[in-house]
Amino acid sequence: MPKINLSRMTVEALMDLRKRVDEMLVERRAELQKQLERMGRAIAVVGGARVARGGGSALRGRKVPPKYRGPSGETWAGRGAKPRWLVAAIKGGKKLDDFLIDKSAQKGRKKRRSKR
Repeated sequence: MPKINLSRMTVEALMDLRKRVDEMLVERRAELQKQLERMGRAIAVVGGARVARGGGSALRGRKVPPKYRGPSGETWAGRGAKPRWLVAAIKGGKKLDDFLIDKSAQKGRKKRRSKR
């Protein structure tokens, strides 16, 4: 686009320029909305997961039951960094297996089915 000196333009020319810019913005917005709709459909077809190409897990952000319980009742699901209470206990000579929660004691808990 050529460089335009706005201070030398007449009011009519400025109004015409504004009209052309508005038209271009409307066109560009319509194009972007169409692209977003296509992307939304493509993501929905892939399986409903909100993971675009190249990364992430379908399980990310889902709550999981605790796998380890500390002496004071604190719990950890086994995801992410080890909590401080667990690190301190391991440094004190305990083993990770010492804190495992007995899975057979969890009665009434049903397995969730995958939505796939």
